[in-house]
Amino acid sequence: MEPKPAPTTLSGIIRHLGPGLIITATIVGSGELIMTPKLAGEAGFSLLWFIIFGCLIKVFIQVELGRYAITHGKTTLAAMDSVPGPRFQFPWKTENSVITVQASWMVWFWVVMYIGSSLQIAGMMDGLASLVFQEPGTGHHLMILGVAAVTIILLLSGRYRLVERVCIGMVLLFTIFTIVALVALQFTEFKINSSDIAEGFKFGNDSPEKFTTAFAAFAIIGVGTSELIYYPYWCLEKGYAKFTGKNDNTLGWLDRARGWLNVMKWDAWISCTIYTAATCAFFLLGAATLHRTGQEVGDIGMIATLSSMYEGAFGDTGVLLFKIGCFCVLFSTVFGATAANSRLFADCIPVFKIRKFDSEEDRAKWVKIGVIVLVGLSFMISLIFGEPVTLIIYGSIAQGALLPFLAIAAAYFLFMRIDKRLHPGMVWKFFLMLSVLAMVMVGCYQLYDILK
Repeated sequence: MEPKPAPTTLSGIIRHLGPGLIITATIVGSGELIMTPKLAGEAGFSLLWFIIFGCLIKVFIQVELGRYAITHGKTTLAAMDSVPGPRFQFPWKTENSVITVQASWMVWFWVVMYIGSSLQIAGMMDGLASLVFQEPGTGHHLMILGVAAVTIILLLSGRYRLVERVCIGMVLLFTIFTIVALVALQFTEFKINSSDIAEGFKFGNDSPEKFTTAFAAFAIIGVGTSELIYYPYWCLEKGYAKFTGKNDNTLGWLDRARGWLNVMKWDAWISCTIYTAATCAFFLLGAATLHRTGQEVGDIGMIATLSSMYEGAFGDTGVLLFKIGCFCVLFSTVFGATAANSRLFADCIPVFKIRKFDSEEDRAKWVKIGVIVLVGLSFMISLIFGEPVTLIIYGSIAQGALLPFLAIAAAYFLFMRIDKRLHPGMVWKFFLMLSVLAMVMVGCYQLYDILK
């Protein structure tokens, strides 16, 4: 793509929205479908503020990671590898030589989160199998194998765009259906009153034993930790960075950078508005039905419990529509996350100094290898453990552990690596630092909750 000026009109900006809307369209995954109702079932309406907070606060980090990618042309892993601090290394023997594998402490920390994301995908694969076979057994295991095989075949055959569009359409329809279910609930015994909403904004109502679930949800709702890492890749691949062009220190580049950074902000905030509304709908639906009836989302009977949220509004038809929507949500998340994680798999090879890619075809080969390795790993985890909700919680906690460090890195990039002429105003910087502080505090509280 050749560099080009950014649009200045609202209609032009809307036509160029991309990375954020891709994330938004696939954002309804295990966080919204499983963790949000689980938290609502345990805590009721009292943590509504925390859900909204968890969606809004990450946008500042998202934009700063995108700003760095656009202005420096670096992927997230390359950026993380450049942060100050110790670099850990060890020798790796090959047939012909010894390679010194090395990377920044933060990249090694990311590896832990990366493995954790395999637990999360394994939980979703198990959840897909539970839609057809609710009890463990041969059929359940064959269904998981089928999901893994279809995912691999579709990604290796290059049908990503087609499946992406179909999944996006189905997920959006299911999200609309959830919002309609929430409205329909107002005409049933599960009606949500103004006092329920008010309870959701009374701070201090949540009890400590709920925080592990709250922390797990916080890490993956809205733009989760994985999406924060993926977002700069979309900014690089979908045009923002390419339209800006390589930094040649000219006024033309500076004008283009300012323009495309403005488009990116619109992209992020419009997306945030959409996925925050969707996440709140799942939370309120869960609080109104699951909490009031004393149900909690667990490994056993997960699908039956979640489908009861829709049964209150639509009866048996709601259960059927939920299962169809649940399949679309979980499969699209497995598919999309594997596509993104396989890119990261290939990207980490040169970051760890294992080898350099000779060509784009060489990199594409390692992306395909990553697909097979990651799906195979998730399949084995799912087969061995078979506890979908527990796997998703563990995967979410692993993501949440990286979140404070990612936030600190985003602030560091802005203040130390970005041309001051491209800096945002003081109000933005204030909320950015507030976001960083809040994420650190949430992470520290979770650590305290575990150790006490």
